Amino acid sequence: MEYSLFTKCLFEFIGTAVLVLMGDGVVAGTTLKQTKGYNAGWGVITFAWGFAVMCGAFIASPYSGAHLNPALSIGMAIAGVFPWSEVPAYIVAQLLGGFVGAVLVYLFYKDHYDVTDDPDTKLGTFCTMPAIMNKPRNLFCELVGTFILVFVILCLALEGNVPQVGMGAIGVFPVTCLIMAIGMSLGSTTGYAINPARDLPPRLAHCLLPIKGKRDSGWGYSWVPVVGPIIGSCLAAVCYLLIF
Repeated sequence: MEYSLFTKCLFEFIGTAVLVLMGDGVVAGTTLKQTKGYNAGWGVITFAWGFAVMCGAFIASPYSGAHLNPALSIGMAIAGVFPWSEVPAYIVAQLLGGFVGAVLVYLFYKDHYDVTDDPDTKLGTFCTMPAIMNKPRNLFCELVGTFILVFVILCLALEGNVPQVGMGAIGVFPVTCLIMAIGMSLGSTTGYAINPARDLPPRLAHCLLPIKGKRDSGWGYSWVPVVGPIIGSCLAAVCYLLIF
């Protein structure tokens, strides 16, 4: 069944909001003080981020294909499996969903933000910052991580895997495993944004919300987890077209 662009965007918005709520939520739940999950570690975060994507995709996939990621929408359009005319509306919906999801995380964990002293920890629950600040290398890391994400998603639609393209068509479980694998193998340098909608709108939310004892929102770095994923996605789509 073909749905209207409004319906597709509505579910992109809801799916992305759920993705960020649960993804940023696990970071808050493992790093903010006096939570029951405090210090649970990187493994919990990478698993939960994969499941967060899965939950958002289950909501959106029947209606929009569950891109939930501006870089993925752009890459799929370049690959010729998604109409360019719908890309701007999808991106707006995804960015709005990312902002709402981040605000919900703050409201949910408000008491724990208040008792946490480290401003870097608070920022890290909203958006990514690199373990070592080296913007050219950080850009490369985000590029490579997103390249793998988009290229593998496109390859999952090849004959012998499944017959159609789109997160909904290929099934969300392989993509869940893919997100986990990227987080565990390639995510430790930058925090693997690999999705402008999970980084830029939550960063804006951090800037606007009345968070006690917060630092600046890292705007000098903010372009890296936006530009890197977009370049990586474009390269993945071009390689897909050249190879297949």
